[in-house]
Amino acid sequence: MTESFTETFAARVTGYADRPCIEFGGHWYTGTEVTAMAAAVEAALGSAGVSAGAPIGLVVRNRWPHAAAIIGLLAARRWVSMIYSFQSPAAIAADIAKLRLPAVLADDEDWTAPVVAAAAAAGSAGVRISVSGAQLVEGVARSHVDTVAGRSGVHVLTSGTTGPPTRQAIAARVLERAVYSVTGGQARADDPPELVYWPLGGIGGVCQLVTGAYIGKRMVLLEKFSVQEWVRVVKTYRLQRAGVQPTVVRMLLDADLDPADLASLQFIVSASGPLDPQVRDAFEGRYRIPVLLAYGATEFAGSVCAWTPELYREFGAAKRLSSGKALPDTEVRIIDADTGEQLQAGRQGLLEARIASINPDWIRTTDIASMDSDGFITLHGRADGAINRGGFKILPETVRRVLVDHPGVRDACVVGVPDARLGQVPFAAVEVIPGAPAPDPAALLDLVRETLPHHSVPVRVVVVDALPRNPALKVSLRDVAALYRP
Repeated sequence: MTESFTETFAARVTGYADRPCIEFGGHWYTGTEVTAMAAAVEAALGSAGVSAGAPIGLVVRNRWPHAAAIIGLLAARRWVSMIYSFQSPAAIAADIAKLRLPAVLADDEDWTAPVVAAAAAAGSAGVRISVSGAQLVEGVARSHVDTVAGRSGVHVLTSGTTGPPTRQAIAARVLERAVYSVTGGQARADDPPELVYWPLGGIGGVCQLVTGAYIGKRMVLLEKFSVQEWVRVVKTYRLQRAGVQPTVVRMLLDADLDPADLASLQFIVSASGPLDPQVRDAFEGRYRIPVLLAYGATEFAGSVCAWTPELYREFGAAKRLSSGKALPDTEVRIIDADTGEQLQAGRQGLLEARIASINPDWIRTTDIASMDSDGFITLHGRADGAINRGGFKILPETVRRVLVDHPGVRDACVVGVPDARLGQVPFAAVEVIPGAPAPDPAALLDLVRETLPHHSVPVRVVVVDALPRNPALKVSLRDVAALYRP
């Protein structure tokens, strides 16, 4: 994000004035109220001796004071390091001790004894944020951390599906690219509100929030996803598009909604993971709403490739498994993991992308993909998630797709677990369709055995009512692996 973009962002936040800015809990908060909350945060930081522009930590929740704080801190040219609130007080305290930032903001309920002690030991000033404003926390009132102010941005957290969440630095200049990724440069301030429900600690929530504020749109903030609330927003404000996770597509389908409730939607965009083709087909058949697939990553501040409505009309029937074409500001190539050689159309390899506004160099991902002669990109799994079973490589997504073909399986997850002889072996957990008979694990293993090579067959399948998920609605691979019993 250029400095002019930073200035524009701050000006547009101020420009809301007494217009509605954020709806939360059924109540609209005006731009004046949002900027007042941001000003209260800055005043508390100033009274704690935190210098202008110094980086700040935020134990983040999807609540309007937190959204206002993020908007205000970015407008004030600060770095914001996200700390997940949906972890234990001890884990939050460990994050604070590691970061050693000049100040930490947190909700009332997150200022527990371990968190207060960690902030005091780290020399970080503590600020309590709530609907009533921002106040210093006793015992951690003044900062003892000396830092040099820098340009603004956010350190967002990965979803933590494969291991502990890590932080990715997204400089303010890169957030301009996030806005483009969400809108394609087409959004206007008088469009229907931006629906913000992805966790604000990750790139999805940050993209939604920053996009809404930069354009000057109204925003509807959900503390957590529910079908009822999501549909209320779509129906009340006549949303024309919405970005969702694959799990949400399935939840909306399972809810068997009245299609009239979603009639305003021209399309939805499914991102952040693979969407089962049969779920997509059933959703489109039920609601008559196109599902446009997209692929992106935190380091790219949004999408790398996606479908547009125009591409969908021309190629949607023929290229159902593709995630679309590279965005206009993006170059994509598929390379051989060992040689680095660019591969010909149709061959599978590692995806690399180059986005000039982010980095002049090619950035290699761990995603296995192919690109056809028309430039459409298809994802096949993650190289770092491949299971090495005694020298045989297994892509978990390949096995998962076979399992979800069973009529009694709602969703499935395949992970590698340790094996003394082979190093790793595949293990699977399947989520049953509510109300349907639970599938026989032996029958599921037979299904894989009949479809894939023998080494792809899991050593065991467990049947569960619900797969463990994180707040971003992604399946937690660590928690699935913990279900394994040799």
